Amino acid sequence: MSEIHPIQIEIYRNLFASIAEEMGTVLKRTSYSPNIKERRDYSCALFDHKGDVIAMGAHMPVHLGSMPLSVKAALDAFPLNPGDVVILNDPFAGGTHLPDITMIAPVFSPSAGDDPIFFVASRAHHSDVGGMVPGSMPLSQEIFQEGVRIPPLKLYESGLLNRGMLSLLLFNVRTPLEREGDLAAQVGSLRVGDRRLLELLERNGLEEVQNSIEALHLYAERTMRHVISSIPDGVYQAEDFLDDDGIETASSIRLKVSLEVVGDQLSIDFSGTDAQVQGCVNAVEAITLSAVFYVLRCLAPEDIPTSAGLMRPLQVTIPEGSVLNAMYPSATAGGNVETAQRVVDLLLRALAEAIPDRIPAASSGTMNNVSIGGIHPSSGRPFTYYETIGGGMGAGPERDGDSGIHTHMTNSLNTPIEALERYYPIRVREYRLRQNSGGKGKRRGGDGIVRSLEMLTDCHVTILSERRKHSPYGLNGGESGRKGVNFLQPPKGRRKRLKGKESIRLKRGEALVIETPGGGGWGKAE
Repeated sequence: MSEIHPIQIEIYRNLFASIAEEMGTVLKRTSYSPNIKERRDYSCALFDHKGDVIAMGAHMPVHLGSMPLSVKAALDAFPLNPGDVVILNDPFAGGTHLPDITMIAPVFSPSAGDDPIFFVASRAHHSDVGGMVPGSMPLSQEIFQEGVRIPPLKLYESGLLNRGMLSLLLFNVRTPLEREGDLAAQVGSLRVGDRRLLELLERNGLEEVQNSIEALHLYAERTMRHVISSIPDGVYQAEDFLDDDGIETASSIRLKVSLEVVGDQLSIDFSGTDAQVQGCVNAVEAITLSAVFYVLRCLAPEDIPTSAGLMRPLQVTIPEGSVLNAMYPSATAGGNVETAQRVVDLLLRALAEAIPDRIPAASSGTMNNVSIGGIHPSSGRPFTYYETIGGGMGAGPERDGDSGIHTHMTNSLNTPIEALERYYPIRVREYRLRQNSGGKGKRRGGDGIVRSLEMLTDCHVTILSERRKHSPYGLNGGESGRKGVNFLQPPKGRRKRLKGKESIRLKRGEALVIETPGGGGWGKAE
């Protein structure tokens, strides 16, 4: 490969990133559910002919870091032809948890022969994919309780929709019209990515584009090696805990990591982490790798390409059968959303030993997942609603933590009150910052959120939340953030405290109150 000028590398970095961003915009604007349209719980990315990631949109970190394994699973399953679209959600075949449905399409060029030259992919969290509770985020004990499990299959083959497969999927969910609309939006985002990549090839030629892709990979690798070289050589260890698995609520779950830095290479070993558990907080390998990718991306300069080259200087060991590399048929609904957050806390805590002046205290450390479902009183049809609720950001060496914000592995927004109350029989009674929940310190942790949702019809509610037993840690003498707490508020009388993971039925007039954790403080308070 001839040498590529740095300016050309930068141009292509932005070109590829803009295509991924445009794919996300199309998905957002054409989707049906508020979860995708309003909360933006989706991600889009581009891959080269080998299935290595080229560029990602500024979407959900927990999706993006794990999506390459979905593409690899699709490529291993069968050859792809023009007009094919692969669909999958199986956590044990490149997926994360069942509500995250991934679609992948090959991109062919007449000038490049019979093999695909790119792959485009989109992933979106669907607010119901069947299973034992509305929202498909249950306190499950095996994968079969969580919803429809889709291995890599061709939803479109040579441009023709497999209507039998689509009917089978829609027949097994509570909200088929919403699901069909969101799936169609994902396909539309792939079409846009395909079109923009072909325009790029027509404008600049196949050879230049492919050379620029490899240059992007090499540039990302060089930058990551430079980042690793800035960390002092040594071995750095940390441990942290998940509250429980929702089934065995008396036992916390230990996560452990050891980082070894030698020159420009980094080894990450999760040996010593507890074995996979009975409940749904098990994470598959893709989730843990996604958290690793995210943390190292945070250490790198902001304008570095988010390409496969970032992972080349790394060696990651995740013991099979552990809660961070769970085996079939373990339950995984909460691993994607909760365990991923704790892996980030764990890695940052280890890095704080090595580079304390660059690492923030722990953020809220949970996505505070709430799923609500029932029969809509006006239409008589089932409805499902899913949201995550922000918390406090951990303070850093140079600034206080932000309040009421989604952090780390989630990059979603809140559902606007107007949209929530329009679509669902739910009233927002309270939505505010949780004052003084951030940890004190030289730099103060951000405050969490108080969110109260009143049910206007009988509903089934499932909560998956963390940091209800173990506080978000402070660093360098900073205090921990306050733990979160969940309540059931009846129309009259005292509210009842709920567990961090709970599946309950609420009657009309009852309210669910979520108080999310604050971020940890940094440095001793003056």
